Amino acid sequence: MKRFLLIFTFHFSLFTSAFTQEKKTLTHADTLRGSITPERAWWDVLRYDITVKPDYKTKTIIGKNTVSFKSSVDGNKIMQIDLQPPLTIDSISNENGKIEIKKIDVNVYYAFLKNIESKMYIDKAEGGKGWITKENSIIIYYHGAPHEAVNPPWDNGWVWTKDSLGRPWMSVACQDIGASIWYPCKDHQSDEPDNGASLSIIVPDTLMAVGNGRLASTQKNNDGTTTYKWEIKSPINNYEIIPYIGKYVNFSEVYKGEKGNLDVNYWVLDYNINKAKEHIQPDVERMLKAFEYWMGPYPFYEDGYKIIDAPYLGMEHQSAIAYGNNYLEGYLNNDRSATGWGLKWDFIIVHESGHEWFGNNITSKDIADMWIHEGFATYSETLFTEFYYGKEAGNEYNFGQRHIIKNDEPIIGIYNVNDEGSADEYEKGANMINIIRHVINDDSLFKNILRGLNKTFYHQTVTTKQIEDYINRQAKIDFNKVFDQYLRTTQIPQLSYYYSKDSAKVFYKWDSCISGFNMQLVLWHNNKCLRIKPTQQWQTLNKSAFFNTDWINKKYYINIKEVKTIARNE
Repeated sequence: MKRFLLIFTFHFSLFTSAFTQEKKTLTHADTLRGSITPERAWWDVLRYDITVKPDYKTKTIIGKNTVSFKSSVDGNKIMQIDLQPPLTIDSISNENGKIEIKKIDVNVYYAFLKNIESKMYIDKAEGGKGWITKENSIIIYYHGAPHEAVNPPWDNGWVWTKDSLGRPWMSVACQDIGASIWYPCKDHQSDEPDNGASLSIIVPDTLMAVGNGRLASTQKNNDGTTTYKWEIKSPINNYEIIPYIGKYVNFSEVYKGEKGNLDVNYWVLDYNINKAKEHIQPDVERMLKAFEYWMGPYPFYEDGYKIIDAPYLGMEHQSAIAYGNNYLEGYLNNDRSATGWGLKWDFIIVHESGHEWFGNNITSKDIADMWIHEGFATYSETLFTEFYYGKEAGNEYNFGQRHIIKNDEPIIGIYNVNDEGSADEYEKGANMINIIRHVINDDSLFKNILRGLNKTFYHQTVTTKQIEDYINRQAKIDFNKVFDQYLRTTQIPQLSYYYSKDSAKVFYKWDSCISGFNMQLVLWHNNKCLRIKPTQQWQTLNKSAFFNTDWINKKYYINIKEVKTIARNE
């Protein structure tokens, strides 16, 4: 959600932000955040237990994070801890006492850990020999005035605002800038806490605090504050652990899903409760039905699903979707596809919830591969549209998204340097997925691939290659050149063609493409299909009636050009 910026025009809305910005200059801080440094490589996060107490008046926070981890080495080690200024680490300790720390960069501290024990040798119950990994933990205390988000979610940081009645309303948006903008952590997408997390939020008694997962406890502190502790059972991205603080009220339901009863909760500002029941609740139920059909069971039954009024447009926070679409259809009552289909459902509910499957369940190890999140989540909008309004409606919606594509730079960014690549990862990524679907030409198989991805990579971090290999293997079609073309270049392949003199034959080939580009096309005529395999050499199709250029253009994101009839081989 963070890369969209709405610009109103007289006939439709355009989405820019990263679209209109020059590519950022990569810094040493980007390298430290984006790479697996030696100070990160030796330890694996098992769990975060975060406590935070915000002060609305001073716009400051104090907090602590207990980081549980395992390691593969023994002895004295240096641990990289990420925390962005102006926040400051006060101290770090473990069972042996206080740990020496040193600030080595604007965003990075080194903790000097002594006598780390990594493994203990044991006998397995079956009588064989085996290893278990010892769990270690440190407690990090910190405080300060976190960077304030001026225009969230595009500008990241802590959000200090007021609801429409002038009451405090607080949250965080931090996907782009990193979770270390508000709590100390190992701020790299590849390492999710395997055993989940907890988030304890200390707020005035007059306010309610909501977090990811389930409410584990409520404790009155007898000083005018209350601590709300939220428990997350599943692995979770750093940037998705988020507090929401305001005058919230709750209503709930049980959704009868593929894995049984799914607890669904709605946390909304008190004056929005009737609007939420009329507007949000029906689309959430429709979303769950459509997405479980296409992509498999909701991935976080243990933590439930909830949607929360947020002081910004929206974000895909795991099991705690941020909602700020003003209870309107479309995207703030606009249709991104300019087809009309996007005004039949609430964009934020559908798109951000689509991330529960792609982005939250399946997470890219490096943000250079964020198309895995955004391409599939954007395609979930097409799947939702098709589920309720038919396949052609879905195709029209997908085709309509192309006006947003800029082809400014490749979708995949630079690895290991905190570089996300082009915002075309959304619409261009979705159009590439639609191409693959049409080439497969078997919707049952395509659905099984989507579901299989979510089952095979359940609660895992992945690379683009893993996704490519899985799709190739299941489809039994080599899409490697397709992935290279659409993910790694800005070039849109051209299907050049011309007809024979009697128009009975059509000659065709690929131009303006990478070497070896071999994308197949499935063509339809009178409810019959025909598969062709264009190359970069002229080929002949004797059934020119199948060659409907308008139909091909709408189903495949390519350029189609009739060329002069030179060098004919009729």
